[in-house]
Amino acid sequence: MEPSTALIRRVEINSGKERYILTLNSEDFSVLYPGMVRYTLTVTEGERTIAVFRTNSYEYSPLVPLSAEETSRRTADEWEREIRLNPMEFVLNHQQKLQKRAVPPPVDIVVIQGSPRAHGNCSTLAGWAVEAAQDLGRHAQVIYPHDMDVHSCIGCYQCYNTGSCVFNDDMENIIDAIRSTSLLIVCSPVYTNTVPGGLKLLIDRCQAYHAERLLSGGITGQRGLIFSVAGREGEENFTCITRVISAFLRNLGITPVGEILIDRADAIRDIRTIPGLEQHVREKVKQHFSMKETAEKQA
Repeated sequence: MEPSTALIRRVEINSGKERYILTLNSEDFSVLYPGMVRYTLTVTEGERTIAVFRTNSYEYSPLVPLSAEETSRRTADEWEREIRLNPMEFVLNHQQKLQKRAVPPPVDIVVIQGSPRAHGNCSTLAGWAVEAAQDLGRHAQVIYPHDMDVHSCIGCYQCYNTGSCVFNDDMENIIDAIRSTSLLIVCSPVYTNTVPGGLKLLIDRCQAYHAERLLSGGITGQRGLIFSVAGREGEENFTCITRVISAFLRNLGITPVGEILIDRADAIRDIRTIPGLEQHVREKVKQHFSMKETAEKQA
């Protein structure tokens, strides 16, 4: 559902041959979060966009004296003064901020190896999945959250302004990979009945991709698999794992299509000794690409 938009201010500023138009709009984002309103301030010159500023009501906690509307109106006042005083300087100061980064090539399969143990059982599962993809001539990428610079999410809600996070770290590349793939596999051991801390950081920071999809739309048909290893015996050990990762996948528009859950790892030690497990993992990957090829032929 498209958010309803209302014009708050429109100002034309003539400077020589140039005519700059400053507009401030509000958008009702209650379909995303109750009472959320996003304000967008834009300066254009002809067909060219010079500057854009966005803020939303969820950025401002009850203890903050300002509001999103007040902030956007103040910024509009400042920009109008700057343009009237020196339009060329205003343009130069804002041009670089609008430059877009290059989009990397797509990846056929992305595996998030959520275990901090480099040579543990989750690493084995990830390796089998990658080998299965490569045997089919597919490009695979493995992401190791614990070895990457991933800042914790601070719940600032600024990603709902632009679809991108305020932090400049490795999450940008991680989201690039997730955005481009048709199959996302999340491998996770059970740590205190849930996912390890590094993987949880990644999951929380993918809220920026959730915001991007809601604002700009996203690809459809992506599928997700959950591979998990628990030291203790019993399916109940995976309850939080499957709930957390399934919610993560669905939040990104990715359909969970299967699980491989291995308990008693403390007793088994090396899951490579489990008969038929490697073939089971490989078949899950092959099944995805078989279904993908069938869907593409029918399209």
